[in-house]
Parts: sequence; C-alpha cells; structure tokens
Amino acid sequence: MTEPPLIVQTDRTVLLETQHPSYEVARDRLARFAELEKSPEYVHFYRITPVSIWNAAALGESSDEVVGWLEANARFPIAPAVTSQVREWFRRYGLLRLRPGKKGRLRLECGDDALLAELGERATLAALLQFDDEGACTIAEGDRGEVKQALVKLGYPVDDRAGYRSGNNLELRLRERTLGEAAFGLREYQRRAAEAFHAGGSDRGGCGVVVLPCGAGKTVVGIAAMQLLQTNTLVLAPNTVAVRQWCREILDKTTLTADQVGEYSGEKKEIRPVTVATYQVLTHRKGKLDGFTHLDLFDRGDFGLVVYDEVHLLPAPVFRATAGIQARRRLGLTATLVREDGRADEVFSLIGPKRFEVPWKHLEAQGFLAEAQCHEVRVPLGEARSDRYAAASARTQIRIAADNERKEDVVGALLRLHGNDRVLVIGQYLEQLQHLATVFRLPLVTGQTPNQERERLYAAFRRGELPRLIVSKVGNFAIDLPDANVAIQVSGTFGSRQEEAQRLGRVLRPKSDGSVARFYTLVSADTREQEFARKRQLFLTEQGYAYAIVAAEDLLAAARSQEERA
Repeated sequence: MTEPPLIVQTDRTVLLETQHPSYEVARDRLARFAELEKSPEYVHFYRITPVSIWNAAALGESSDEVVGWLEANARFPIAPAVTSQVREWFRRYGLLRLRPGKKGRLRLECGDDALLAELGERATLAALLQFDDEGACTIAEGDRGEVKQALVKLGYPVDDRAGYRSGNNLELRLRERTLGEAAFGLREYQRRAAEAFHAGGSDRGGCGVVVLPCGAGKTVVGIAAMQLLQTNTLVLAPNTVAVRQWCREILDKTTLTADQVGEYSGEKKEIRPVTVATYQVLTHRKGKLDGFTHLDLFDRGDFGLVVYDEVHLLPAPVFRATAGIQARRRLGLTATLVREDGRADEVFSLIGPKRFEVPWKHLEAQGFLAEAQCHEVRVPLGEARSDRYAAASARTQIRIAADNERKEDVVGALLRLHGNDRVLVIGQYLEQLQHLATVFRLPLVTGQTPNQERERLYAAFRRGELPRLIVSKVGNFAIDLPDANVAIQVSGTFGSRQEEAQRLGRVLRPKSDGSVARFYTLVSADTREQEFARKRQLFLTEQGYAYAIVAAEDLLAAARSQEERA
C-alpha cells in the first residue's frame, strides 16, 4: 500500500513527495491554502501562512475541509498545535466585520467583546476606534483603510461589508463582435471570475483579486466587471504601452466611444468616464520632499470602480492612496499574488481577498494556453571570469554570473535551433542586452525606447516582419505579442518568482498551429545565479511546470548538428 504523500511539520511546513502517484492532485489542493517555498527535485516544501488561509477562506474553504484533507494525506500524525493554529486562522477570518454607520462613521462589529476591547487598547488602533457607553465600536469613514491595515498586521482580517460609493453611472455593453468583426464572447472562467468579484452587487463582493495566468484574458475580466457595475472606472496599469492596450481593448470589446475613454500618463492627462493611468504618473513628484503630484486622481472623475492591473506591482505610494479610497470598489488583476516585498497582507487588506483563481495547467489542458516546455540551461564560467567571481563580494558575484560571456554562444545556438520561430530575448542588464543586440543585429526595446518606437516594433513583431526581438524589464508584462513562442531569459531580477511567471507568460498565448511554447533560462553553473534560479522557479513549479536541466555544451552540439544536416 502506498504511503500518503505529505509530511506536515510543527512549523507548518508541508513536504510533498514529487514522485508520489498522487503528487499532481496533492499539489493542486495544497496550492489553495499554502505557499510553495522550495522545490528540490524530489520533495517540495510548502508553508501554511495566515494570508494563505484567509485567501482560502475567501474562496469558500473551511477549517474542517483543510484539516481533514491534511490528516487524510499526512504520512505521520499532525501535531495538535498545527491543526489548532489552522483552525484559529480560519476562525479569525470574518470575526471582525465593518458595517455602515451614521454621520460619517462605520461600525466595527465583533462576536467577542473582550477581544474588541483588547484590540482598542493597541497602540496602532487606540486613536482610531471609538467606543460608546454600550461598548459599540465605530471608526471614521476616512480611517477605513488604516484600520484594516492595522488589524491584519495584528492577525485579525476584517470582512468589509460597509458598502461602496456608486460612482457616476456609465452605460456600456459588451460587443457580440469586435470592431475587427471577430466574434467575441466571455470564456466561462472569465465570466465566473467577474461574477465572483461582483457577487451580485452585494456587500460580499466589490473588492478582491482575480488570479489568472498571463495570456488568459485578465483585461477581459476587468471589462466584464465594468459591464456588471455600469460605473465610471479608473484603471491603473504598469506603463504607457499597457495603458494604450487597455484603451484599445475597451473600445474594441465594449460599446464605449473614444471620447469616453481617456489616457492619463506622462504624455496625456485626460480624465474621462473610463480613465486608464500608469502607476508611474501617480507616484510622480517634483522632489523627494514634495507630495505626489497626481494622487488626487483617485478623487476625480467620480469613479465607482478602480482596477489595479498587475496588482503584484502596486507601488508603496499607491498603497497609501488605496488606504484612503476604501469606499470605491477595487479589483486587482494578476498572474500571481507573490510579492517579493512582503506586502501580501496589504494587498489582502486594502485591495481585498483572492476571489477567483484558475491553475495554469487547467487552462492549458482546455486549450486556452499553449503547452509550455521550460529549460534551465547551465552555462559554465570561463577560467578568468571564474577567478573574478571567487574574489568578488556577494553582490558583485551576481552581476559577474549574469554577464557570463559564454551565454552569448548559447543565445546564438538557440536562435539557430529556432530559426523559424518567433523569439523574445529577455534580460535585466542593459549593457548585456545592448551587446547581444549588436552581435545578433536584433532590435532592442528598453525603458529608454520612446513609446512610439516601442509600439512600432511590437506591431512589426505581431505582423511577422520582425521574428526576433530583445526586450529589457519592460517586456515582463503588458505587451501583447501573441505569436511569440520562444523566450530566452539571459538574466533576471535576483530570485523574483513573479518576474519568472511574467516572462513565461510572454509565450503562453495559444498558437494557431497548436505548437509548443519554449522557455529557456540561461544560468551560470555553480554560482549564486543558479541559487536564485531555483527560487525564481517556485511559483511556476507550483503551477505544474517542470524545468529540464540542459548543459550548454549539449545545446551548442545540437545547433552544430542541425547546421551540418542543413
């Protein structure tokens, strides 16, 4: 008889055996209430955290279901302290609830009067909570976000049922056919995602995060939410290219007209019923000691809905603004809730809990994403670079490994092996990318590339006129290049899991010929870059993607062999 696949440790780490017959089923179940931390070849390490449990509770999980499943699939008895802690986190979700109040105040309700009184004495809350003679607790409407932030830090998430401003009414319908005359309709999972956020217009919905893979149509989910709410909407996006893609999609897929959709960026300052702005323009200020010039945009336009595209990138100043706009509905869109800065609890408290998620592999199986093969190509350091690496500081070692000149030969081999494919070369360091662009005579898009030139190059790539393109970090998100089917990552941002997911997402749009997408990450062997690669791969491993380890010498030999046959 096969032993169960899990080992649950007293620190709430869950070990999952990857060779177990039930591995995939267990992985998918764990992902609903635990976070992947390490993924060595044979055993993956998950951790159960407060936010992972609260997000599970928001998706309808119960403590009995989670604890029962863990006990049924654990190889050894689970320590009572673990199950009691999981149950306690579930109990705390919704224990505190905000309700509408009177005269500019909201009621903070709790089923445990003693707990509420204790929380009122905490330094972060004492000036914010007001108790009357009967022990009822209220807060000022303007303190809604600050109170929620403070309480989640104390381990008590708030179920916010205080309602929202309606915003100005905006009539819009989804088109049955796009302006290009292509048939258009919501996919089932997109419809369910928008409805999960909307929750029938009740106070149970109206705030939260939808998690869908890159290429699965998160923009369409945002548009569907707009259609359900029929209200003026502010959309926040990572860059100007993304802003213009949102504008095009909104005009293409809804009955709104061009004079109803505005761009608010470094180049334009249009406030329309639907306004699409960059995060950068909201965080602009003239000097370090000056205030943020455009944060008042949240209070203009009578917006009833704010959509945060790529919510995992939300900058700290926008977090602060978000704390003050809790009376508006808030929808976060992302491929992964992973934040490397540890602000996952703030996304939970200020944007809202996870409302909907579909595993990447499920959409691949249904044909909504391309099948993807991931490869980690290990490139040895040359003798001179190896000596420099050994003598360098830890931080300098990272750059020495990333700039490994032997990666150039591997990029060349991959370009030859994929001579008929649509290839993106993606990296972190501009000097490295500029060198590759010169050597291989390829166009390069960086943050310094003017938006008009970026859009020209992207359009040429989409038309097939440019089959290869090199992009810096600006290519991590919000570029619509559906025919790209090969990505070569030459360097990355340390151990960023969300960046790895975004970069794989560049090639996941389904291909008209049903071909497989390929993702290559080039890593200097036996260096800190290899260690960072393991961390970068965690989220995708959790989604069911496996990285095949490939020696650079084998790729070079394959390219030579192909040339000889030709």
